[in-house]
Amino acid sequence: MANAYKVLGQTGDASTAVDIYTTSGVEAIVSTVVVCNRSAAAKTFDISVRPAGATEANEHYIAKGTTIAANDSITLTLGITLADTDVITVTASTADVSFSVFGTEIS
Repeated sequence: MANAYKVLGQTGDASTAVDIYTTSGVEAIVSTVVVCNRSAAAKTFDISVRPAGATEANEHYIAKGTTIAANDSITLTLGITLADTDVITVTASTADVSFSVFGTEIS
């Protein structure tokens, strides 16, 4: 098995749901998700992990309506394991919130 350490996904606008990372032909370990509020006002965000691309449901959320302070970042160190076709979806209350997902793909 080969490991590829990398940026798994990034978005600067999640005002509507964004599938920031989908495993495709690999398994992955998500080590860190960084959420950055670029606004001068507090915002909220959601993060969900959808096994095999399932329709988003309550059991998939790892963060829901979480507040992030103005001009601040939150670093989540997670260790989430993903199988082939699993999806990470992010949403924010405005376009001023960025997401970065870091981890390892295993092939």
